[in-house]
Amino acid sequence: MLVFSAIAPHPPLLIPSIGRDNLKVIKKTEEAMKKMANDLYGCKPETVVIISPHGEIDENKITINQAVKLNATFKEFGDLSTKLEWPGDAGLAYKIYEQFETSGQVRLSHEENLDHGLAVPLSQLLVNLKETKVLPLTYAFQDLDFHFQFGQQLREILQAANQRIAVIASGDLSHRLTKEAPAGYHPDGKKFDKILVDLLKNKKFAEVLKLDRGLVENAGECGLRSIALLLGIIQDINFTPRLLSYEGPFGVGYLVMEFT
Repeated sequence: MLVFSAIAPHPPLLIPSIGRDNLKVIKKTEEAMKKMANDLYGCKPETVVIISPHGEIDENKITINQAVKLNATFKEFGDLSTKLEWPGDAGLAYKIYEQFETSGQVRLSHEENLDHGLAVPLSQLLVNLKETKVLPLTYAFQDLDFHFQFGQQLREILQAANQRIAVIASGDLSHRLTKEAPAGYHPDGKKFDKILVDLLKNKKFAEVLKLDRGLVENAGECGLRSIALLLGIIQDINFTPRLLSYEGPFGVGYLVMEFT
């Protein structure tokens, strides 16, 4: 049964040992993630399904991670001491794989070491949910319709499962908001972020799927496929979007949004 769904960013700067003084600059995001963590805790999920735009990406298939134990470090960002662990949900992972196997839309992985697209939001959201299982998914290099339709089919499996399930779409918005941005500046960056946030707030999912390809490409985003998959899951569920925060001080758009 689905009990919680949300969109979360994944800036490593949220990790205090990495962000340091920069945490003050993304205070809105930090506070919003704390609020989301409290809301998630209140829903008492037994499993968190989280969709990443990084890690093992297959061009044509959604990757389902069936690892029994999951680990995360932030060594690549200079933090040599933090090590996090969560139990995986191999049972639910294989159940999903079985349902989609004949369609050729999925592949199984057993990767214990999580990428930062998974590790950062999990480190923030599962602070008080140490025993909650985690099921990582990685999107494919397919279009938005593919991910939305996959989400629609996945919803049936999640709703029928005999456990409380939360779904988190991990992803940052435009990486081209300012001249100092990682991917360089493009005026379509801010335009894309504003349009997407407005469409999500107003539950205009069909328009999200029809966003201009040129606009999306110019924005240099990494979260739109994660979001499309999530939207497929929640489309026919009665919910209210809640914008907890949006900011982009380092040239990357960080969106924190719940669907309650």
